[in-house]
Amino acid sequence: MLKDGHGRIVNYLRISLTERCNFRCQYCMPEKPFSWVPKENLLSFEELFKFVKVAIDEGITKIRLTGGEPTLRADLDKFIKMICDYKPSIDLAMTTNGYLLSEIAKDLKKAGLKRLNISLDSLNPKIAKLIAGKDVLENVLKGIEASLAVGLKVKLNMVPLLGVNDREIVDILEFAKERGVQVRFIEYMENVHAHSNLKGMNGREILERIKEKYEIEKIGRKGSSPAFLYKLKGSDYIFGLIDPHKHDFCESCNRIRLTAEGYLIPCLYFDEAMSIKEAVKQGEIDKAVEILKEVLANKPKENRWGYATSNRAFYETGG
Repeated sequence: MLKDGHGRIVNYLRISLTERCNFRCQYCMPEKPFSWVPKENLLSFEELFKFVKVAIDEGITKIRLTGGEPTLRADLDKFIKMICDYKPSIDLAMTTNGYLLSEIAKDLKKAGLKRLNISLDSLNPKIAKLIAGKDVLENVLKGIEASLAVGLKVKLNMVPLLGVNDREIVDILEFAKERGVQVRFIEYMENVHAHSNLKGMNGREILERIKEKYEIEKIGRKGSSPAFLYKLKGSDYIFGLIDPHKHDFCESCNRIRLTAEGYLIPCLYFDEAMSIKEAVKQGEIDKAVEILKEVLANKPKENRWGYATSNRAFYETGG
């Protein structure tokens, strides 16, 4: 069993498979050139798997694959199969922009992937293009439908931005409701790589938009999930709100993050990290586990939102 320095059990590993992305979203990496870290700088899937195995043995029960955009990494389904063959019961999920899913959803499901979180910031093609930096909506919608068709469990993520997509909150809620999938509205997370003129909405403002049409009831948090859940009154439909500017979900944080270059990061909004790259490449897995435990010992009690803007690029660490 893995524990951090505050006594919290850590059983959730998020792996960023690449910093590459085929979008240039306003709130993430709008000015970054279409370049990427050289392949030789990344841990191979075989090297990542060496660490994943011991992480599972140490108590990791949930793994989420992120990016950048994880579907850009070749042989993704083979890596998923490696993990699932080793631990069939592992809760294996992925966060994606959905652009390539219509082509690969079936293969990912067959390999053992169980769940997907797909970004959907607009149902308007022009607004979706404005946010993502290119025409994306048609492919994303196809990806959502293809994932549902093959039996993958799907959640949708939306980042509401004032003056951009804020009038689509209810539209996306209803889109998700019609398909029986949960949508989670995520407060914009300030970072130095985002477009400087963006203005997000806080949780109260997001809920007020929904209340213009629906009455809602509080449910609360489930386990260590960062989402606070709400229910549409008179319906069994549940949606989530992720408000990282608060610290209440930090109390039950069970996460550790690993980048494609081998950096272990104790908190998304935290610039400190330690590398397991050399240990893994040298086959010194015990040393990599020691580094993991040192990172966990120094994991912060709460995030730094509210009094600092992160220098970390979220496309390196996943959301």
